[in-house]
Amino acid sequence: MYLAHFGLQQAPFGITPDTEFVYPSNSHREGLNLLHFALASGEGFIKVVGEIGTGKTLLCRNFLAELGPGWKAAYMPNPQMEPRAFLREVADDLGATAGAPEAAHVVKRLNHRLLDLARANRKVVLCIDEAQTMPRLTLESLRLLSNLETEKRKLLHIILFGQPELDEMLAAHSARQIRQRIVFHHQLRGLDVDEVGHYVEQRLRIAGHNGDPLFPRAAVKTLHRLAIGTPRLVNILAHKALLTAFGEGRPQVEARHVRIAAEDTEGAAQPSRWSFW
Repeated sequence: MYLAHFGLQQAPFGITPDTEFVYPSNSHREGLNLLHFALASGEGFIKVVGEIGTGKTLLCRNFLAELGPGWKAAYMPNPQMEPRAFLREVADDLGATAGAPEAAHVVKRLNHRLLDLARANRKVVLCIDEAQTMPRLTLESLRLLSNLETEKRKLLHIILFGQPELDEMLAAHSARQIRQRIVFHHQLRGLDVDEVGHYVEQRLRIAGHNGDPLFPRAAVKTLHRLAIGTPRLVNILAHKALLTAFGEGRPQVEARHVRIAAEDTEGAAQPSRWSFW
């Protein structure tokens, strides 16, 4: 690997969401602020949508890490299951496990559990990642959870994190009752060219680099253009570009190293033949 060559202590561009490397882009900060505001307002449903690789899971984990002791959270990373199994999974996460498996009984136990938490001054949030994978009937079953409330407030806040296909699912006539309950919505955007530069610099610094910039401005511009501003693609291309520069014994990444990386990466914009000239 190139770690010693570039003076790094750990790999800077892993694609697994890691809150140690979180970069507060404008879109990320806006999303966090919206989530905290929506919960403080007592709203039941919130939706966060973004393209693949824009950092939805990282935003979710960062948000959960910021919740105070007055909150109890349930996290569903894979909601692709039928309604009854989904409701049982939520009940397990919130400590309402024992009892009959039928949906009506599970919802009743959940209601009792949420009331107990409310009496203890605990608020509850359910975060559903990859929400676009939910079967239609499971998505509709969220109505059962959204109806759990007292005269004063909702007992359960639900946040949906998903790809744009989630919007298509919610646009269906059968999903109109869920759609009408969503009060707040955030669209995650990609990084602009300046943010890509700061993003790369921050990750390298956390990984242990403290010398001259490894990605000069020309390399950053090429990285932004070929990664289309998508953080996951930035990570993949930056990692491959560092490997290429290391293989040539270069002290810095050049724009051509990023172009070579893009040619070998699915989903990246491809450099035109003219750009090489």
